[in-house]
Amino acid sequence: MKTKGFIFDLDGVIVDTAKYHFLAWKNLANSLGFDFTEIQNEQLKGVSRVESLKKILAWGNTTVSDEKFQELMALKNTEYLEFINKMDDSEILPDVPRVLDYLIEIKQGVSLGSASKNARTILEKVHLLSKFKTIVDGNDVSKAKPDPEVFLNAAKSLNIKPEDCVVFEDSVAGIQAANTAHMVSIGIGSKDVLHEADYIFNDFTEISTEFINKIINN
Repeated sequence: MKTKGFIFDLDGVIVDTAKYHFLAWKNLANSLGFDFTEIQNEQLKGVSRVESLKKILAWGNTTVSDEKFQELMALKNTEYLEFINKMDDSEILPDVPRVLDYLIEIKQGVSLGSASKNARTILEKVHLLSKFKTIVDGNDVSKAKPDPEVFLNAAKSLNIKPEDCVVFEDSVAGIQAANTAHMVSIGIGSKDVLHEADYIFNDFTEISTEFINKIINN
């Protein structure tokens, strides 16, 4: 069997921390006197903290000083960290451990490729840190998805060529990044949203070992 690199995004793929980002951003917007919807929140998925705050302030027709901007980002992150500090392995999305264990068993390269600066903390909380051979997170990259930097770095860390890598992603920006890197893109979520992906599944319960073997030997 060939060896391929399997790169997992974190938020919305392994755990659903998106809900905590939403809550923390929503509370922040409310404190500034406005609100935003869950539909608008889709635009924040896979996007950096700086860009997210810029979007939110634009939605609220609000401008702030650079100093206040930094303060708001720190405030949001503090609240988000309070949420994730309470996480445990009940928060892992269905069948993720099964797929990870199978990839490890058949000696594939397994890496995390996430924009989150809290990726290691979250993986520790849910007891999955040891499953990843390498981790590339928000501390290791300067360009946000759809730039492929995070996935290219993950491929390099595994010592596997980009075209021999497979990416699991739940965001449009992430799928675009994987496609730009010439990797196989697997969307986890809605077909309507992730239609640019090579394959789309609602969640990992739909991903069979046969499918994984087919991807490896392709």
